[in-house]
Amino acid sequence: MPMTDSSPAPLGRRRVLIAGSAAAAALGVGAAGTAAARPGSPPARTRAGTADTAICTLTKKLTEGPYYLDHAFVRSNVAEDKKGVPLQLGLTVVDNSTCAPLDKALVEIWHADALGEYSGFVGANGHQEPDNRTFLRGGVLTGSDGVAKLTSIYPGWYVGRCIHVHLKVHTDVTLTDDGSFTGGTEIHTGQLFFAENITEAVARLSPYATNTVRRTPLSRDGIYNNGGTAAGLLTVTALGSTPSAGYRGTLTVGVHTDA
Repeated sequence: MPMTDSSPAPLGRRRVLIAGSAAAAALGVGAAGTAAARPGSPPARTRAGTADTAICTLTKKLTEGPYYLDHAFVRSNVAEDKKGVPLQLGLTVVDNSTCAPLDKALVEIWHADALGEYSGFVGANGHQEPDNRTFLRGGVLTGSDGVAKLTSIYPGWYVGRCIHVHLKVHTDVTLTDDGSFTGGTEIHTGQLFFAENITEAVARLSPYATNTVRRTPLSRDGIYNNGGTAAGLLTVTALGSTPSAGYRGTLTVGVHTDA
């Protein structure tokens, strides 16, 4: 049976803390250090006492899953020769306690291709294809505005999971001559999700329609629905008049830098 990423990964010493809206309500906004914000919206600010205090959403940590490979390429376009609906990602990384954008943070993504196969693990979803261990993997450094811009294709699905993109944020990395990175501190591991109506439109197109595995919708995904991970739901806009033209997904990712 193909592996699924339903088991929580252990928390590292400096990985992002888990805090959902329920925790914020129970602890109070000041204690939790979080506040609800619409995905992709600017960080919220609120007044505490006589001083202005910045409050940002702390994006929930989610499992790394079984398909991660260490030190992917540092590159803005991870699609390589994979066929699929174009996807542009604009991810803004901010310190959840100050709302300050993180400069030179390495934002890394990896996800399945249209047939639900991960590079390095091709065949786990029942489809055979060339496997170079690099397709649909990579990351870029954020700018002074905290934004990481990446180009890929809309992910496919694999057994037991809804469509998603895996995400890591690293700080203080060293770029290498071979286009990768070393060192640094991993401060966040999470997942990005897509609205079901958009996924339904994409799933009807080639090559997604040839995926032989039954697709799991958001409503039946154990990770998306376990603990309120809607904060990972991308704000998605169309790049053209038809689904085949592609989409742009944006999200503000709040991280805890002093765990």
